[in-house]
Amino acid sequence: MIPADDGADGELDGPRAWCHVMYGLHALSAASGILSSATIIGAFVFGWPSIIAVIINYVTRDRVRGTWLATHWRWQLRSFWFAALWLLVAGLLTITLIGIPAAFMVVVGTGLWVLYRVIRGWMALLDRRGMPVPAA
Repeated sequence: MIPADDGADGELDGPRAWCHVMYGLHALSAASGILSSATIIGAFVFGWPSIIAVIINYVTRDRVRGTWLATHWRWQLRSFWFAALWLLVAGLLTITLIGIPAAFMVVVGTGLWVLYRVIRGWMALLDRRGMPVPAA
């Protein structure tokens, strides 16, 4: 993990603000899943706020490469793509009657995991700490 040393000039203030925006968009998607008839994971993967956050993530990630903020970019992308993968698994499980209860458990479990990832990441960003992610 790269230490959170922004330097005296605050050169990472802009990217850190973008990171807050991306966490906010992901949180908005998750909240819409909680407050509507959608599921958390469905709203997180298919909701416009999360899709916009992923686009911002890919467009801006070169600016944070080699800094502690890069761990947040990777954390968010991994959260999104693993959630999409588990949503696909849940969809495949619904093909069989026996798999429907398992799919329900996957959807609920992954939804809780998404909430954890958004909250933990945003809290670490507020504390100016990097995230523990595997090397790219």
